[in-house]
Amino acid sequence: MKEASARIRINKLLEASGWRFFSDSNGPANIQLEPSIAIHSQDLDALGNDFEKTKNGYIDFLLLNDKGFPFIILEAKAENKNPLVGKEQARKYARS
Repeated sequence: MKEASARIRINKLLEASGWRFFSDSNGPANIQLEPSIAIHSQDLDALGNDFEKTKNGYIDFLLLNDKGFPFIILEAKAENKNPLVGKEQARKYARS
């Protein structure tokens, strides 16, 4: 499964779990897609060769708590990638 397919699957799972991409009668949207964050060069270096060397990163899914603050970072990866790659990328984004 490619990353784009993984994102569609994740979208459906998030919605089934009660997360919202859009505001509705249940409350405001609590998912942000690909918000940009500034990351430091040492964070990029720690991500390894698999990550595009740039000063900005884009979180695949940023889930917000009931007060609208960042709560969970989700990174979609192709099925052939080790899940730890996404975990470490999300960790660097969270620290930045």
